[in-house]
Amino acid sequence: MEEDIKISIIVPCYNEEDVLSEFYAAVKDVMENRMKLDEYEVFFVNDGSTDATGTLLRGFHEKDIHVQYLSFSRNFGKESAMYAGLLYTKGDYTVIMDADLQHPPEVISDMYREISSGQYDMIATRRKNRKTDTKMRASLSHMFYGFMNRISGINMENDAMDFRMFNQKAKNAILSITEYNRFSKGIFEWIGFRTQWLEIEINDRRAGKSKWSFRGLFAYSLEGCIAFSTLPLSLASIMGCLCCFAGFAMIIAMVVQALATGVEGSGYATIVCMILLMGGIQLFCVGILGQYLAKTYLESKNRPKFLVQETSKEIVMERRAFSSDGTGQNQSYIR
Repeated sequence: MEEDIKISIIVPCYNEEDVLSEFYAAVKDVMENRMKLDEYEVFFVNDGSTDATGTLLRGFHEKDIHVQYLSFSRNFGKESAMYAGLLYTKGDYTVIMDADLQHPPEVISDMYREISSGQYDMIATRRKNRKTDTKMRASLSHMFYGFMNRISGINMENDAMDFRMFNQKAKNAILSITEYNRFSKGIFEWIGFRTQWLEIEINDRRAGKSKWSFRGLFAYSLEGCIAFSTLPLSLASIMGCLCCFAGFAMIIAMVVQALATGVEGSGYATIVCMILLMGGIQLFCVGILGQYLAKTYLESKNRPKFLVQETSKEIVMERRAFSSDGTGQNQSYIR
């Protein structure tokens, strides 16, 4: 079965014990009863869960040859979990989806029908609505996508999700992007290829709560801005030029006022305001430079994106530097 897998389903998991059994049953029903397909694998990536997620995955694997799993040594984040899943799955077509059942498993059959026609390399999904989100969160999301489309060289679909299916060509293109600081939503659009969009209804989360806090989403958005645009660096230069222009304009205005009226401009208040303004602008620009420098520093250390603690596959783990045509040189992977 491992040598002839038609569809691989990657499922990042972090403390999902309350919903995993229901998710596993739903996916199994879709693959075997609805799609009548036996050549598939469900590849769970346990992202350092602290609950019984790991125990459940071991149980699934022991009773079902279609289930494989990989457990990280700690929580490395969803981006690393998705990358690991793409790296170690073997299917002709690969799906990424969440374990909380917000992504309807039955959509996999629609994706497979579209991509197996050979007209598309990727089947992507976007929400029909944001009924599961608050109005503020939905508004901020729309603002983010609009902002990203203006500052980056890619076109990110509004309400796009990680729930996607790839063929081997698209999958290998994603794996060829080996950067440490990953923003997959941007990477999926950056690689291009022929993409079909499906608009789907998102289910309510069956159990637990979202792992994404407002602070986490803000940090993720900042990651995307830095990863796909250098406009913030240009913005710092533009602000510096504007401040210089404003400073020269104020000097000219004060000289003209003194010559015309004989009254000197107020000293203390003007100086304090200018110091605060210029100091704030300088710190803001230094902060922008610091963000880019920090990302460069992390990339230069070349640390692995994740470390494996346990896997269902009793083999030596390997990673490849893939190119878009699927070729690449194997490198040993430290477990």
